[in-house]
Amino acid sequence: MNQPADLVITGADVYRGDPKGTWARAVAVRGDRIVAVGSEAEVRDRVGSAVNALHLPGRMVVAGFQDAHVHPPTAGRNRLTVSLNEISGRRNYLAAVAQYAAANPDEPWIVGGGWAMEYFPGGKPTKEDLDAIAPDRPVFLFNRDVHGAWVNSRALEIGGITTDTPDPADGSIERDPRTGEATGTLHEGAAYSFNDNVVPVPDQAAWEAALLNAQAHLHSLGITGWQDAWVTPETEAAYRAIAASGQLTARVVGALWWDRHRGLDQVADLLARREAGSVAGAGSFHPTSVKIMIDGVLENFTGALLEPYCDGQGGHTDKTGLAYVDRADLAEAVTALDRHGFQVHMHAIGDRAVRNALDAVAAARSANGVTDHRHHIAHIQLVAPADRARFSELGVVANCQAYWAQMEPQMEQLTIPFLGPDRADQQYPFADLVRSGARIAMGSDWSVTTANPLEQMEVAVNRIDPENRSNAPFLPEQRLTLAQAVSGFTLGTAYVNHDDQETGSIEVGKRADLAVLDRNVFTAPVTELSDASVEITLASGHVVFERR
Repeated sequence: MNQPADLVITGADVYRGDPKGTWARAVAVRGDRIVAVGSEAEVRDRVGSAVNALHLPGRMVVAGFQDAHVHPPTAGRNRLTVSLNEISGRRNYLAAVAQYAAANPDEPWIVGGGWAMEYFPGGKPTKEDLDAIAPDRPVFLFNRDVHGAWVNSRALEIGGITTDTPDPADGSIERDPRTGEATGTLHEGAAYSFNDNVVPVPDQAAWEAALLNAQAHLHSLGITGWQDAWVTPETEAAYRAIAASGQLTARVVGALWWDRHRGLDQVADLLARREAGSVAGAGSFHPTSVKIMIDGVLENFTGALLEPYCDGQGGHTDKTGLAYVDRADLAEAVTALDRHGFQVHMHAIGDRAVRNALDAVAAARSANGVTDHRHHIAHIQLVAPADRARFSELGVVANCQAYWAQMEPQMEQLTIPFLGPDRADQQYPFADLVRSGARIAMGSDWSVTTANPLEQMEVAVNRIDPENRSNAPFLPEQRLTLAQAVSGFTLGTAYVNHDDQETGSIEVGKRADLAVLDRNVFTAPVTELSDASVEITLASGHVVFERR
């Protein structure tokens, strides 16, 4: 006699998510496991004994989504302070900052982020706008992609930035060309060092609140697990605390931050952190990956290119971007981390950065042999054609941020003119990577862009902005199928997180991580994919979100 189920869902279209793309009509859950999946007749004996039986005609059940590259601590922190991600335009940004300043008169700093470069000339906001709102309090706002910051005069004063302050080696301070005075935009290392050394650090309670806020939002989108792509000692402590208390209901892999200003001596520190994160009580948090940022972004010329940037006027510059970790040091780092059993999660935007990342994995394999650490390269905006087959050859997962693969103002104004037409046509080659045999995983990079997997999948299969569906598709030959996109957010990311034997598809014995959608997205028009919504999310058999 089958044991009674805690939950049975019938009437819905159940997408198993296996390689054959098969379907079922019912699924039963007991404890944290799937105990039956098949036709309604095959699951019928579970229904009468179930504590909770849901008949959901017209809905679709999928494995819980997973995000392969996301930043919940900072995203949640923004949601609790100044969040500009969901609004557009300079005027609206300033109104939001002013509203927060008025509502929080006792906060010594105004912090947050999410502004987009496209709304400012050259992508560079100025301090005067913020001075008008907060002349006496410092303001520090990361931009949408967290590669720059917007600050006011008071913040610059507190940070000691003057005309004599040199640019850091890994960034720059935007200046008035006549006077040399800082104008209010900090790029890359200048923004990071300011944030680390000048802006007050949130305490652990603040980070825990940010994580719980972010988790609630991610669960509302059907997300039951993720890889945090930037784990610091402070956010790691917050993860460990909420995991130990049982409040971390998602399964999280933490990518510990590689300090590019240090060398291999930091491996010992990372090993100690991994060991501490693996003790009893750590629960759903697993600090088993290491994040290395290899380059910057194309919009501010810090993405590392094989050939120089164009000047936007038909010629070329002498700039090829920045490699924050040079090729030889990167190979040493990846080889050492691989030898110690770490997965390496690499940020690579430009084609030179992608090549250096692949070369580093090749060096690790040569030194250590083939391992199952599942190294992956995130963003992969520009991949040289000669390097695309190497992902499969080296067993490197392509960590795709699909929402970026669309024509939008930043792409049109700040990227294409400085890549030139030939390179611009090589961006986000997702279909080529799949055709060459590469595994793909999907990640949002939230709060850089939306965390909603359905919105990201709509771009992956259409290459069109969901908010402007009449636009022409961006490089449509690189579209993915819907099945490939769904797999990227389920089994693909579960694979990256070494969790594919436990979840990522709906199979008996796997963990009951499930999302119930309000419609079958495989029968609805793919051009309207993001019109669907999540009604219920289960993580380890527990309802962690239910739309009211």
